Formats: sequence, C-alpha cells, structure tokens
Amino acid sequence: MSKHNLMFHPIISSIQRIALYETKARFYLIGSNNTETRFRVLKIDRTDPKELILVDDKVEYNKQEIHQLLNMIGFGNRSGRNAGFNKLVSAFGIVGFIRFLEGYYIILVTKRRKIAVIGSHSIYKIEDTSIIYIPSDVSKPQHPDEQRYLKMFQAVDLSTNFYYSYSYDITHTLQMNMAPPRQLAPVLFPKPVTAAVYESLRSGDNTQKQCICERNDDDEDIFETWKKQLQQREEKTGQPSQKLDIGMRTVPEWRFVWNSHLLSAVHSHLHPDWILYIVHGFIVQSNLNIFGRPVYLTLIARRSNRYAGTRFLKRGANMHGDVANEVETEQIVHDSMLSSFKSGRFSAFVQMRGSIPSYWSQDVSKMVPKPAISIDLSDPFAEIPGKHLNNLMRRYGSPIMFVNLVKKREKKKHESLLSDVISNAIKYLNQFLPPEHAVQYIHLDMARMNKGADGMVLDKLTAIAGNVVRRTGMFLSQGAYCETGGAPGHQAGRLQTGLARVNCVDCLDRTNTAQFAIGKCVLAHQLHALGFIGEPVIEFDSDCVRLLEGLYEDHGDTLALQYGGSQLVHRIKTYRKTAPWASHGNDIMQTLSRYYSNTFSDAEKQNSMNLFLGLFVPDPQQPPIWDYPSDYYLHHPEAMVYIPNHRCVTHSET
Repeated sequence: MSKHNLMFHPIISSIQRIALYETKARFYLIGSNNTETRFRVLKIDRTDPKELILVDDKVEYNKQEIHQLLNMIGFGNRSGRNAGFNKLVSAFGIVGFIRFLEGYYIILVTKRRKIAVIGSHSIYKIEDTSIIYIPSDVSKPQHPDEQRYLKMFQAVDLSTNFYYSYSYDITHTLQMNMAPPRQLAPVLFPKPVTAAVYESLRSGDNTQKQCICERNDDDEDIFETWKKQLQQREEKTGQPSQKLDIGMRTVPEWRFVWNSHLLSAVHSHLHPDWILYIVHGFIVQSNLNIFGRPVYLTLIARRSNRYAGTRFLKRGANMHGDVANEVETEQIVHDSMLSSFKSGRFSAFVQMRGSIPSYWSQDVSKMVPKPAISIDLSDPFAEIPGKHLNNLMRRYGSPIMFVNLVKKREKKKHESLLSDVISNAIKYLNQFLPPEHAVQYIHLDMARMNKGADGMVLDKLTAIAGNVVRRTGMFLSQGAYCETGGAPGHQAGRLQTGLARVNCVDCLDRTNTAQFAIGKCVLAHQLHALGFIGEPVIEFDSDCVRLLEGLYEDHGDTLALQYGGSQLVHRIKTYRKTAPWASHGNDIMQTLSRYYSNTFSDAEKQNSMNLFLGLFVPDPQQPPIWDYPSDYYLHHPEAMVYIPNHRCVTHSET
C-alpha cells in the first residue's frame, strides 16, 4: 500500500474518567483511561484569588502509583489548619476554565451519553456539567456583578446539543480525518485561535488572561515529594523513567470548537490527553436495514463560533467574510458489518448553510413579524462575498454551488434586496475566476413555487441536487466498493471537491428542506457506491427516505431552536404537500413562539453567547456587558480601528 493510501486517525484524548479531590490549598485532578490502567495528574493551586496556577507534569502513572499519591496526600492533610482531603466530584472530561471578575472556575463534564459511532470511535453528547469555583478563600465580598456574569454564562446550556469524542476529531469532516497526514502539529502546539484572540488580532490587543503553569519550590508540597521518591525508586530498580510521549496530532478546525475560549488559558500547557474539543450543533445516528445488511446513517451538524448569534441580531457577515448562521452538515453512510475505522466502508457528503455574505440587517426595535431588511454598507467590489467564497474554496475546493432560496420578485422589495446583492456580487467575482472554478449561482424562489398546488418544489430541488452531486462528487473510503460512484476526475469517487452552500433569509425552514432534498439524492448515490442498491435512485415513499426525512426534520428543529427560539415553521411535509392542513395550526404556534423569542429573549441569549465565546471579557474598569446598547463592535472590531486594505480583492492569494 502506498503512503498516500495510509489512514491516519488522530488520537484526541485518552482520559475518559476524572476524579477531582480537594484540599484547602489545592485541587488534584486524577485522570484515567476507560479501563483505569493509565493515569495522569493535574494539580491546581487554590490560594491565589485571581490567577490560574496549575501543574501538569505530563507523566503517565499506573494504578499503584496513583494510590500511593492519594494516600500520601490524605495522610499529609489529616491535621493542621489546612486539614481535610476529600473527593469532590467524578467527571468524564474538562470543558475548560473561565474567569469573570474574581477567580477562575473549572467546568467539568459530569454526565455523558453515547449517541453515535464512527467505525470504532464513539461520539458523546454532554448531558450535564459542573462549574466549580477554584479559589478556596471566599471570605472577602465578591464583586457585585460576579454572580450575574456566572448566571449569564450558564445560560449557554452545555447539556443541550454539545458533543465531543475522545478519539475522533468531530471538528473535521470524515474526508479530512481519513486523509493521509499532511499538516500535522506536535502535541504542544500553540494556543487556539479563540473568538477573543481572533478578534483581538485586529488591533494588536494581546492582553488575554493566561494561566501560570510552573512548579513551586514548596518544601511541604506532597505532590513534589512523592514524585522525587518515585524517581529515586526508578533509579534504584533500574527501570527506565517515563518520558513525555510527544507524538503527533492534527489541529482541530477552530471555527467549530465552542470551548476554544475556555481552553485558551491552558491549551499550550496541558498534555493533550486532558483536552476535549466541544462541538455545538446536532448529531444523530440511525440504523438502516437494506436487504438484510445493516447500515449506519449519521448526520453531523457543526455550528460555527464565528459571527455566532441569534436569528435577527446576527445577519449577513463580518469584515472577515464569516457569515451568521453558518452550519456545516455532514451525511455519513457506514456499512456497520465492519466496525474498523481504518478498513471500514464509509461514504460522506458535506453541505453548509449560512447567511447571505453582505452587510445587511433587520431593525428589531419595532415589534413587527417581518422587520424591514436594510443593506447597511455598499460593497461595490464584492469584498465581503469575495472573502467568504475564498474561505470556502480554501476549505472545500471548487466548485462552490451557491443555492439561493430567497424571493426574487416582490411588489415591495424585501427579500429580493438580498437576491440582487448576492447575484450581482457573484457575477462580478466570476469575472476573475477561471471558468472551471467559477461559483455556480442557483436561484429558486421556494415561497412562490410552493403556492402552486402541484408540489413541484421537491422536483425542482431534486434536479438541483443531482447537479450538485455530479459537480462535487462525494467521499468514499479506500475500503468502499466503488464502480460508478462520484464524478469523473474525483479519484474514482473517493473525494468530494467543492460544496453546496444553501441559504434563505433565516437559513432555517426553506434551507432545511433544500438540504434534505440534496441529502436524499446523495443517499441514493452513497448506497449505490457502497454496493447496497443497483441504481442510484430511491423513492420518496421508501423506508430509508422516510428515515432520512425524520433525521433532517430533527436537524432543522434543533438548529431553529438554537437560532430562532422555536422549531421549524415550514417543514419538509409543507413543501411535499403531504400534510399542509394538519401542520397549519402547528405553523402558527411556532411562528408565535419564534416571534416571542426574537422580541423578548434574543438580546440576553446574544450576551450569553458573546461571554461564552470570549468576544466580551469582563473587566471591572469597563462597563458590564448588559450596559452596552449593541454588540456591534464586539463582532466588527475593525470598525473602531479599521485600516483600509489596499490590496485588490480580485487578486488571487497564495
């Protein structure tokens, strides 16, 4: 087998169980693998009221050595004014560390649920977390805003649609995870590009809080004394001392790591076994049985942390071309007869949704169901769409299939303003692209077409989906049977190159139906390429399509709740004309629920998200987040220190 065919699957973490012990002066985190045969120790100082002081020796221990350590710490804390040693909590991983106006907190995963497998790798949903204040001295009065910030931070409910894996990088696509190792980094690679760091680059602001990760020369430090004894024992017995295994690992896709800000203070200092990358969005897996052969069908939706927010408060794009409501959705089919990741039979397809990349907004100060759309800033040279599309081409290749579902003709211009902006921008940008890499702009006015009684919406979407699959291909693993799967020139169908990028105004209801239509077409090609069916065609009334429709309905409902505060209003069945009247009452209730959420709770949700992602870092010398009339400058910091970029946006970047 050539080196290009070798499978590389990164080991993200081996610590699956954590016991947190406390003394008056320190926290001890004892981490172990699932079988409790390999252990690591993390010590956190509790005496400093403000700074995060921790020690990670990056050495692996066995069970006997850990028992010795715990016994020694317990014995040393039986008497004296700092007496007391007890187990505080059991956990499954560290989400990260956060500080508001006082000391640091540690956030731990205390409950998890296995919800999917990718080959031999397990994916977990966070079911519950615990946030624990680190400093032991709580006698002095707290800052009056500390508890309000804590409550605001906890409003981002980590038990709702947050996921992680110990051994599979869910921030990347399956195609990326199964690719040969090309861009690898050492274990101790630099700190993450967090939302805060990402935004601070614009002004050279490098004042982010860091932890102090160094050893203390403390004669009474039991931990250090025990380590010296362990080393002396190894020297006497002649056993080789344990050394840090540097190894290699991939860098995650930071735009999908929602705890990047929570890891930023410690990421460069901790052994990777402690690090978990948390993804926000939606993951579901179901079983299919096709002619007696078991198949896993998996949907993974990764929500971007760039320009993230609620439905009306985040529209369009920021100055980097990051769009609101960006979600990458991956559809994976796995022949479950083979559980191996390396030699398993997989097929995957990626599509995304995101707001129209332009400077536009809606005025939510007036309580109306459809606030007026306004184009806030002229962009005659399509700089923002150019940055956005350039980013997509870097990540996914070409062609980019831009599927716009917004209205085109209206008596009074509303949605059509957006169609005009993006169609003109793509037409302008395509002048500077070679024809084979040109952005393909596809427009479908779903709302107008759905007014007819013949239900032609899905037929039209199916035709678009077929064009998408032919142009981009799909991923097939090396072990997959492939005779006609994928487009010519895509390594016999093994790679997807390019992307279908779908949007309506909200990127919720119409978008979800279009993504289902693409997913249905792709599923037929996936099952055909894997040898399950003879032709790449599946009917709407088949069991597998009904299952897929249910998965995309759940996918759409979950994302709609995250962005809009309610489930889908117009569902797939609405456009299929299978149950329009039965769903009409439900549509009205969901519209009212979404309207209430947008009017009364979105501002608080947005503040919580800005705090969680580190876009706003509390400072006692500055006003609190709730006193700011808008978060515009948090998401558009260049507006305050903007230096014009004189480079022509139509020049290619190397």
